[in-house]
Amino acid sequence: MAGIWLDVLDGIARTCREHGRGDLLQAVRDKRVQLLDPTLRVLVVGEPNQGKSQLVNAILNAPVCPVGDGPTTVLPTVVRHDEVASAAVVHTPPAAGRPAAGVTVERTAVPVDRIAAAVAGTLGRRPGGGPAHVEIGLPRALLGAGLVLVDTTGSDEVAAIGGGAPVAAVGRADTVLLVSDSTRELSVAEINMLLHVTRSHPNVVVVQTKTDLVPGWRAVAERNRRHLAEAGVPAALIPVSSALRLRAAVTDDRELNAESGFPVLIARLQRDLAGKADTLARASVALTARTVVEQLAAPLRAELERQEEEQQSGPISQLHAAQREVDELRRCSTRWQNTLNDEMADLLSDIEYDLRDRTRQILRMVDEAFDTADPLVAWDTFQEWLERSLVEAAEANHEWLVQRCDWAARRVAANFARYGYDVLPPWSVTVPEDLDNRLPEIERPNIDRFTASQKVITGMKGSYGGLLMFGLALTLAGMPMINPVSIGAGALFGGKSIRDESRQMLRRRQSTVKTAIQRHVDDFFVRMNKDCRDTVRQVQRMLRDHYTALTEELQESIVRSFRTAKQAADTDAAVRDQRQREIRLRMTRLAALYDQAQQLAAARSAPARLGPPA
Repeated sequence: MAGIWLDVLDGIARTCREHGRGDLLQAVRDKRVQLLDPTLRVLVVGEPNQGKSQLVNAILNAPVCPVGDGPTTVLPTVVRHDEVASAAVVHTPPAAGRPAAGVTVERTAVPVDRIAAAVAGTLGRRPGGGPAHVEIGLPRALLGAGLVLVDTTGSDEVAAIGGGAPVAAVGRADTVLLVSDSTRELSVAEINMLLHVTRSHPNVVVVQTKTDLVPGWRAVAERNRRHLAEAGVPAALIPVSSALRLRAAVTDDRELNAESGFPVLIARLQRDLAGKADTLARASVALTARTVVEQLAAPLRAELERQEEEQQSGPISQLHAAQREVDELRRCSTRWQNTLNDEMADLLSDIEYDLRDRTRQILRMVDEAFDTADPLVAWDTFQEWLERSLVEAAEANHEWLVQRCDWAARRVAANFARYGYDVLPPWSVTVPEDLDNRLPEIERPNIDRFTASQKVITGMKGSYGGLLMFGLALTLAGMPMINPVSIGAGALFGGKSIRDESRQMLRRRQSTVKTAIQRHVDDFFVRMNKDCRDTVRQVQRMLRDHYTALTEELQESIVRSFRTAKQAADTDAAVRDQRQREIRLRMTRLAALYDQAQQLAAARSAPARLGPPA
């Protein structure tokens, strides 16, 4: 009968060994030893003063465990079959903790009539001797059939399961009896205890004691069953009365014994004992598989989640970051070229406008000056002023050119700000020191002078007309043509002609000078504008070459990083894929093992309902 579930249990052990879980492997081995043991270990647990010790006495119909107002129970009590009544305090070495694995234990015999003192820990126990328990042997048919009863010290003992006495460990129990009296409903602590115990034990029974003291114990039992159902605890509830059971044993009253409820409880224990090698073992193996699968699958799932997180921050993320850097550099290259072209175009336009505006101001000042000044008198002074003004205009224009070139270089460099270092080129554009030598020389314009002979001729022409006109008019009055009046008129007209000719020649000289200066300023503008344009073109080519080399350097570095990141990502992806396949394969095997164990438990009706592992 044990062949099927034993094979599954051995498969669970092999799985624990494959996963390197020695702790689980030892637990499975202990479970194997326990299930192959023909005895049925029944663990009686519960809160203090619920009637646990009296329940053990009532099951065996013998005053085995001390009850009443006597000494407090300190050591667990194990009751097993023996031909002669006996008692002993069993000490387990502190470093061992596993007597089932062959660890030597020490036994100190105590008189049967001193069992209460032994249970209270005042007899037979050595201080600092490690975990200890009391073993009692009784010649009872129920115990002879293979039943072993373990009376614990209270709920605190159960909370410390695994760290206290080995005999009190829930992990070694086949059946767990939770004792709760009828004076109240199941407490939250008891429900939590049941939830904890049923996760590792398929066979749990709630024993409701002291029904003889509570007339409404049936209502309490019904409410307790509802609490168990609502909490999802797969445990049966059996109401009993230890007092009625013991009284029935004294009077041999079968009806009173049936009323005590113990026949149902004992029948349940006998059925568990008979089905330990089959039904109970199947359910235990299923629960063991569930526990093992949960503990083995948890780190695998955690590793899968960790790999997903690492994928977001590991070589794959570095590859994505490198790809983004490549794309960003491509966009940066387009941006800085557009910025350079736009800045240089604006620079040419602004510099030309600035130079044109400065020359226009000079021309306006020239026009204002030569509207009144005579070039014959003011030319030398004006020439000096004009040369100085043009040099100042050229210097101011070149200074602004240098500033704007520096501004354009910084605007282009701003596109590389994200790379975190200074990318400005070594600047060398300055205002030329020989700027005055580059200016065209001012040629003195040809200015007509009003000579003395020209004045005489002009005066004679003007006086002749006046003399003739006034002489003819006076001849009509009987006067001669040449007379003082006509001579005076001729002199007056001659002087006026000289003055008019002098003003006309001044205006011609002024117009000639203005035209000559206009041509000179135009020549100055053309030459300076050409010089500025050449400078701007040189700066543009210098900036273009500098930032092109910088872009190529950055591109080489980023592409190198991209290739490195891609190689690391490919290697990491291959390793991760391989590991993920291994994890999924292991989880698939764990799922198959779990399904096999659940099918084993479902082959026959098990005493507990099993759910999928969390």
